[in-house]
Amino acid sequence: MVNVKETMGGLEWSVKVADGSSRVLTPESGPLIRRVQLGLEGLVLKVWKFFKKAWDLGVEDPKKVIHCFKVGIALTLVSLFYYMRPLYQGVGGNAMWAVMTVVVVFEYSVGATLCKCLNRVIGTCLAGALAVGVHWIASRSGDRFEPIILGTSVFILASAATFSRFIPSVKARFDYGAMIFILTFSLVSVSGYRVDKLFDMAHQRLSTIAIGTSMCILISIVVCPIWAGEDLHILITRNMEKLANSLDGCVSNYFMECASSTDDEEDFHKKLQGYKCALNSKATEESLANLARWEPAHGNFSFRHPWKQYLKVGTLIRSCAYCIEALNGSVGSENQAPEFIKNHFSDACLRLSTHTSSTMKELAVMTKTMRKSSKIGFLVGEMNNAVQHLHKSMESLPANIPPAQSPSAESSETDKSTSTSTNNNSFAVPLMELLPIVTVASLLLEIAERVESVVDAVTELASMADFKTEKVEKKLQQKQASVNNKHDKEQHQASQEELTMKAFQQV
Repeated sequence: MVNVKETMGGLEWSVKVADGSSRVLTPESGPLIRRVQLGLEGLVLKVWKFFKKAWDLGVEDPKKVIHCFKVGIALTLVSLFYYMRPLYQGVGGNAMWAVMTVVVVFEYSVGATLCKCLNRVIGTCLAGALAVGVHWIASRSGDRFEPIILGTSVFILASAATFSRFIPSVKARFDYGAMIFILTFSLVSVSGYRVDKLFDMAHQRLSTIAIGTSMCILISIVVCPIWAGEDLHILITRNMEKLANSLDGCVSNYFMECASSTDDEEDFHKKLQGYKCALNSKATEESLANLARWEPAHGNFSFRHPWKQYLKVGTLIRSCAYCIEALNGSVGSENQAPEFIKNHFSDACLRLSTHTSSTMKELAVMTKTMRKSSKIGFLVGEMNNAVQHLHKSMESLPANIPPAQSPSAESSETDKSTSTSTNNNSFAVPLMELLPIVTVASLLLEIAERVESVVDAVTELASMADFKTEKVEKKLQQKQASVNNKHDKEQHQASQEELTMKAFQQV
């Protein structure tokens, strides 16, 4: 029998056993403590994993850590206007606007910071000037019409500025400025109705915003600058390299056996999927190109550097990546061509993929070093020769495959009669067996044609950006070699003269 009693600590359970005695059952504390211990261990493990991921992120990309320190430096310097009394009295109680400006405006790259700073300054100045002008007109209209004029102006200008944010050209470069214009004009117009010293308030806010933006621009450019244009340049170059590696890996995987070890297999799979980076980089390229236009001249990039041409090159690279994606799908398809047909096409396809990938790699080197290449014309010629060779292989397919290598043993006699040609003892290969390999060959031809358009775009970029030529370096090397040879000849003649003089003295 079980009795339940309510005690000070909760419920107490007692059980009567067979001999008539009763025993009190108390809950064991062991499982509860164990659950708490496991929960704490899980929490500590999650916190440790979080910090480990943060550490790995910082090690992988140190620029992000540098950006964090730059933001901290900017906020610390701007905060002095709030902490120090002389500076605080100079800007009044609006010193906090400088801190807010740094928090809102400071971005990862120099171009993004300049874009937001200039948008904020232009939007604030333009809206402030219009708001002061509207306030002056409204104040001269009397107390009755003043709120009507102010409300009407806020409605018209705010609606017009909001509509301008839908225009693609304005949205791409001045979206933040339009938003600041709406905010500043509304604040100044509405607050000016109750504030007497409107000009003093506008002057203090403009001063604090100018202090915050100038501090952001100075630190962003001086302290370990991160350039959006340089990131775009590296992104385009890496996409070319990954595209070439994917093409090589895809074709070699189709015609030859891949590596057997696990590590080599993982690396091979990563290279094979490299084209996906080019497919997914459109938004990043457009954003970086838009921000790079705001940046000053730096390194090898001039002020009017052709950033739009990078977008054209990126678009053509993506068109090649789409073909490689289709090629990868054909390679991994369940319907495969027979081995004797693969062997017929393997030499021509491997040759074309090798020359095409070599051309892409040379374009990557050309773009990375910003030097015109003397090899690119030769590589394009070799690629075109490989295209012609593949065309000939496709035309000679039915006549070059002997009947002994055909899969006629597995087919019926009627299939044999339809597949056998009456001319020169050759036969017509069934369409379903030809379709997979013809698809692969056609995609390789299309990729080669699109790579040639990438060559034209990169060549145009080289002329627009004034890439250095290799001829100047070769001439310098030839001059240096001729000088060295001349010096060696003079030393050799001097040593010969010394030997003759010694021989003459001995005689």
